[in-house]
Amino acid sequence: MDETIFGRALTELRDAAAGSLATADAGRLIVVSNRVAPIEEGQPTAGGLAAGVLDALQNMGGLWIGWSGEISDAGSRILPEKQKGKIRLQTVDFAKADYDEYYRGFANSALWPVLHYRSALARFSRSDYAGYRRVNELFASAVADALAPQDVVWAHDYHLLGLAAALREKGVINRLGIFLHTPFPAAAVFMTIPVHADLARALCQYDLIGFQTESDRRAFEDYVLREADGHLLPGRALMAFGRVVRTGVYPIGVQTEEIREQAEPPADCPQMARLHRSIGDSKLIISVDRLDYSKGLNERFQAYERFLEQNETRRGDVTFLQIAPPSRSDVEGYREIRLELEREAGRINGRFAELDWTPLRYLNKGFARQMLMPMYARADIGLVTPMRDGMNLVAKEFVAAQNPIDPGVLVLSQFAGAACELKAALLVNPHDPDEIAAALERALSMPLAERRERHAEMMAVLRRNSLTVWRDRFLGDLNGRA
Repeated sequence: MDETIFGRALTELRDAAAGSLATADAGRLIVVSNRVAPIEEGQPTAGGLAAGVLDALQNMGGLWIGWSGEISDAGSRILPEKQKGKIRLQTVDFAKADYDEYYRGFANSALWPVLHYRSALARFSRSDYAGYRRVNELFASAVADALAPQDVVWAHDYHLLGLAAALREKGVINRLGIFLHTPFPAAAVFMTIPVHADLARALCQYDLIGFQTESDRRAFEDYVLREADGHLLPGRALMAFGRVVRTGVYPIGVQTEEIREQAEPPADCPQMARLHRSIGDSKLIISVDRLDYSKGLNERFQAYERFLEQNETRRGDVTFLQIAPPSRSDVEGYREIRLELEREAGRINGRFAELDWTPLRYLNKGFARQMLMPMYARADIGLVTPMRDGMNLVAKEFVAAQNPIDPGVLVLSQFAGAACELKAALLVNPHDPDEIAAALERALSMPLAERRERHAEMMAVLRRNSLTVWRDRFLGDLNGRA
């Protein structure tokens, strides 16, 4: 590596560490994500990015930029800002071609499957990638128009891998960070995307890249070192493509006290009363996931079937409630997932159901957080078995919702990011139905003292890595705090 370049890199790194704290703190926080979706009271939410970003902006104030959710006949356009409490919102309408190529195309038909180690499902086209870059440039225009010299930009997720590059092309020198809510795959998997080198070069235009787990961070670092002629610098920094980029691990968390309060429904809550009447004293297993192939729903249904096969005495005494709100319903592959799950649910119920017992309840709809948290608290088992997941906040929400006096048990995929923190859960391989079935039986038979001990251990982790800590650590590092 050229000594002049290396010296400049170290200088940049020292400047970042000593940093621009005074100027950054004087500016605003500008958040950019694919969707601008503040959660209105009583409306369903899938959590994750929406819950995390909403909490950050409600506490700090700032500007949130993203897609409006509308497809406009007038073409893609930046709409005027609106005020919602402490949060200022600026949305962008998409033209049909931009929606098809950026969202349905490259983001969800190429990037999403590869990031979740499902390369065989990826569909790539140059026109889709051109649309992806075009929409990133559109978001960059919205950011650049609103940007003041001391503002800090925090981008979110795989939709915006090219945002920093588009901003740098516009001459923006502000501090730019991105947090990936998804996994980042091994280098050999990432390289199945034909434009992987372009994506890596664009990512390195950020000042800070945040990952959910250390394995994700190392996968990116390995790619840069092996495939992009990058070099390691102190402080988890990389020199690549003529720039210094820092990387870090920031596991997204939840607000434990708020969730526990939400888990106690009003005494006259009609929905919870109906749930109690319908299942009585039966043991309840609950799963909540977006309808997506990365969540392992079909494999989960098969594991539950195996559990019923192997534990005849449990039949009639256990109900499995799978809530799966529809996701990307205009993408053909997701319609097929829904049909397959409906067939499997019907087949399993046809095989095992009795006049007074339905073993599997599959609900293809969303629920408000105010309803989900009491459901988690009522459940004896939280079954969270994605094939691959960046974090999976459902696992954390389930733990936080439990009554510490009589807590339920979390059965968690070893391939969810949350498994790196929630080691007191029953960790399983989602590809192994027998292992999941055995974990379900173990959870149902677990003594109260062990359940309390496991729950207390996981709660300590959740309090230590809360949503507030996630936000403050990422923004502190982006702002250059030591």
